[in-house]
Amino acid sequence: MFDGVAERYDLTNTVISFGQDRGWRRATRAALGLRPGERVLDVGAGTGISTDELGRSGAFAVGADLSTGMLRAGRRVRPQVPLVAGDALKLPFADETFDAVTISFALRNVVDIEGALRELARITRPGGRLVICEFSTPTFGPFRTVYMQYLMRSLPSVARGVSSNPDAYVYLAESIRAWPDQPALAARIAAAGPWSRIGWRNLTGGVVALHRATKA
Repeated sequence: MFDGVAERYDLTNTVISFGQDRGWRRATRAALGLRPGERVLDVGAGTGISTDELGRSGAFAVGADLSTGMLRAGRRVRPQVPLVAGDALKLPFADETFDAVTISFALRNVVDIEGALRELARITRPGGRLVICEFSTPTFGPFRTVYMQYLMRSLPSVARGVSSNPDAYVYLAESIRAWPDQPALAARIAAAGPWSRIGWRNLTGGVVALHRATKA
């Protein structure tokens, strides 16, 4: 499915988010607290647009994604960004390789969420940071109602105008609606393994949430 949307993926995301995706990427970079010389892995990196943003910190940022179509598209437009093929449940890196790890808008697509969280912990050094940037649940009731209507009714229609595979955005809307809210995701992170100091910050009224944790 992601191979099929790769060519216009970045453009589609900007359109359907009304340009908010740029701010979400910057907020993810800030939440990681990256320093020059550190190593950070961006899981579910797609075309590497988020990896490129992480590299602006001066850290060495590597992107990994299961979709080879996404990686091909990314390498054409961002040849300077290191991108590798990798499954979030079995990443091709040694234990404790990275100072920080992040996954943006991709954890919903992993068949075993707790397994992915344990795998992210495996490749992170003790004291290293995790940031998950993911769609979540708006906190203000009336806004939540409007948002869900947009998600289920309008988003697929908007995607038809710009995406190379509009049907994929029907799945996107359904997967967001089924995703756990902020406290529930925090509980799953805590249950998955050696993650501590778990918290979250809402973006765009809770349309997106940044969950942050530290490896014990």
